[in-house]
Amino acid sequence: MPWIILVISGLFESVWAIALSRSAGFTRPIPTATFAVALALSMAGLGYALRSIPVGTGYAVWVGIGAAGTAVAGMLWLGDSAGLPRILALLLVVAGVIGLKIFH
Repeated sequence: MPWIILVISGLFESVWAIALSRSAGFTRPIPTATFAVALALSMAGLGYALRSIPVGTGYAVWVGIGAAGTAVAGMLWLGDSAGLPRILALLLVVAGVIGLKIFH
């Protein structure tokens, strides 16, 4: 269960990062509220997962999921470039996250 919570928390990291960029410096209410809720859920889930998962592994997996998820969302919906080098770099991040889980 801690690993599932960790993955979900990593996804919420992507949500709050995107909401933060959309909040225009906390001047837009809906993205600002989305940011706050997603941040709280992400941190709470990370804290829960770290009860059972070593901090180095848990944090690295959480950040990797959040970073990869945010980059993919940017490419799919926000107009970020989706060139082959970026996609290959993201695959390396995902491979690292999987490796951390496997060799936990």
